[in-house]
Amino acid sequence: MKRLPLLLAAAALSLPASAMAALAVGAKAPDFTTRGAQAGKTFTLTLSHQLKRGPVVLYFFPKAFTPGCSAEAREFAENIDKFKAAGATVIGMSADPVDDLVAFSTKECAGKFAVASAGPGIVSGYDVALKMRPGMTDRTSYVIAPSGRIAFVHSEMNYAGHVKSTLAAVEAMKAK
Repeated sequence: MKRLPLLLAAAALSLPASAMAALAVGAKAPDFTTRGAQAGKTFTLTLSHQLKRGPVVLYFFPKAFTPGCSAEAREFAENIDKFKAAGATVIGMSADPVDDLVAFSTKECAGKFAVASAGPGIVSGYDVALKMRPGMTDRTSYVIAPSGRIAFVHSEMNYAGHVKSTLAAVEAMKAK
């Protein structure tokens, strides 16, 4: 019986990007307020406040401290200066409780960007529920323009490519 959940999880993780739902480019990004952490310190995060500073890379990941999610967070941390140079703020989002994200923000994100808890309303609003694993999000990265509109979407369970593609999107926005 324990094999079935593992098989379902493996099947979900192997789905191609086209099988995953995501908000479309041009759609209005739902505003939200939630609790987050950066460098081990908790705070309240509101998307509309972050957008006042420029574009936001809002990347959803399934679970803190899993191999792919840790590797993705480290890659975002390694490239944070490039995102900042393009005027963008990076925010990781997971359905994990804030207590788990406090440690993740320090260890895997190296304190360089915020990670925040995505409750059911946020998960639903951004259409990122991992269908085969209730209570987890799929891996979808959004670039949200300061206008609050989705400018770019990368939805793929394999973390490889999320950082590169979102960085290219924010650099292209800056070039305009």
